[in-house]
Amino acid sequence: MSEETAEVDTRELGEKIVKVLKTIYDPEIPVDIYELGLIYDVLVNEDNDVKILMTLTSPNCPVAETLPVEVEEKVKSLNLVKDAEVEITFDPPWTQDLMSEEAKLELGLL
Repeated sequence: MSEETAEVDTRELGEKIVKVLKTIYDPEIPVDIYELGLIYDVLVNEDNDVKILMTLTSPNCPVAETLPVEVEEKVKSLNLVKDAEVEITFDPPWTQDLMSEEAKLELGLL
């Protein structure tokens, strides 16, 4: 496979992953985790292994146990994804500044 084809495939897969992430909601806030800014990075290697670096709204978030598992399982359910791993970080800590304009509008912060 040429490098260009691999890049296109990776980009397409990245877009599919983002679509899946936009179906996952923080139970306390009616906005998906992607628009909330909880996803810091999505890495896809040439083997279609996916690593997602994400945070939670707080270290004491009630879904700290279940949300990363849900993210992992939904991303793994994509046909092209071989494996998925979610890493939680609190560096930098999440703030409302990380939310998209859409999320801020939805929550009445604009």
